[in-house]
Amino acid sequence: MSRERTPRTRRLLAAAAVVAAALAGCTAAPMPTPSTPTPTPTSIPPSGDGVLRIGTLFPTTGAAAFLGGAQVAGVNAAIREINAAGGVFGKPVEVVNRDSGDASTETAEASFAAFLEKGVDVVIGPSSSVLAERLLPKAVEAGIPFISPAATYPGLTEADAENVFSRTIPSYPLQGVLLGSLLPERKAEQVALVAAADGVSASLAAPLEASLTANGGELVASVSVAGTAGVAAAVAEVVKAKPDAVVLATPDNGELTLALITALSAAKLGGGALWLTSQNLADYSQALPAGLLTGANGVLEGVQPDDAFIARLRQEDPGLAEVRYAAEAYDATVIAALAALVAGDDGGRSIAPQVAKATRDGIRCTSFGECADVLADEPDIAYEGIAGALRLDDAGDPTSASYGLFVYDAANRYARQGSAVG
Repeated sequence: MSRERTPRTRRLLAAAAVVAAALAGCTAAPMPTPSTPTPTPTSIPPSGDGVLRIGTLFPTTGAAAFLGGAQVAGVNAAIREINAAGGVFGKPVEVVNRDSGDASTETAEASFAAFLEKGVDVVIGPSSSVLAERLLPKAVEAGIPFISPAATYPGLTEADAENVFSRTIPSYPLQGVLLGSLLPERKAEQVALVAAADGVSASLAAPLEASLTANGGELVASVSVAGTAGVAAAVAEVVKAKPDAVVLATPDNGELTLALITALSAAKLGGGALWLTSQNLADYSQALPAGLLTGANGVLEGVQPDDAFIARLRQEDPGLAEVRYAAEAYDATVIAALAALVAGDDGGRSIAPQVAKATRDGIRCTSFGECADVLADEPDIAYEGIAGALRLDDAGDPTSASYGLFVYDAANRYARQGSAVG
């Protein structure tokens, strides 16, 4: 999740807010005898106390509260299964659930202070890119890694000089890789990009162009728009390029986005030729004339959980409605536990450099228990969880990820039509 918005989230997906109270810590059943992993040699002195403690930092109050419950449930489901498989170093993993609030408050800072008091080793969260950036210096100082299931701003990678931040959701620019392969497959080889002047929106250009070139397409126009005064000129430039499709990268569903959608539609570049991205995918039923977005497309990061996984989530939270980012939170928790096994230590400073390695460098495994068994004999694993084969790079960013594909109806509301990996 890139930022908090009022009255809607960074994802700008219209949904009824379901304020999810943070769940209580997991209570472990009697522990089975675990496999003994082969730790990876490391020069980092052990700092753990033998018990892996995971903190969750998700919004259970504020503008994005309706997304918090699913992520809490995802973490708690993972911890239940980790402990059922023997825990970490033969002891149950403990969880400390705390509220992040939104960027208008200092709730996240207060929650992080509580993590320090509780001896938390790794934090799953925050969901917000803004909060992640705010808390990074504190995480570095404390030696506590963050693994976020929803923060997508690319700037977090550059801000994370100490490599304490990882994510199980793709950074925003990876959408360019997906669209660069998907559009030529759909016979849209000539593509134009209209992007707002902010850094996040503009970050789509380079990966989109490279991916289009690699897949037989071409970025025929890349136009930056700083405000509504530049809309007419931007659309005129796009029209001259005669694209088969237009990708719209703007930071929200505000005035600039509305003006661009209206102008592109008037220029006969709306409908099926128009592609919205995750920051501006929204319900436009009240903001635009009925039918204006009919047939328009959209993409959004994140896997669609299957019924079996949703049932596991509802074991943790029977009233759960929204499940977005639950799979990514689940995988983040499993990866944190596996990184501790690989490191041979539950301390945060030992875990941080092993997070990416647990997803890419060894034998494929698909659950904590299976991966722990592999580590009993082998030093390296490649965990592939609910969200798929993320293959985190050295900066902790997914190099492959799942996306939802959406299409707008005559009421200017979007509905999921499929999925893609990019």
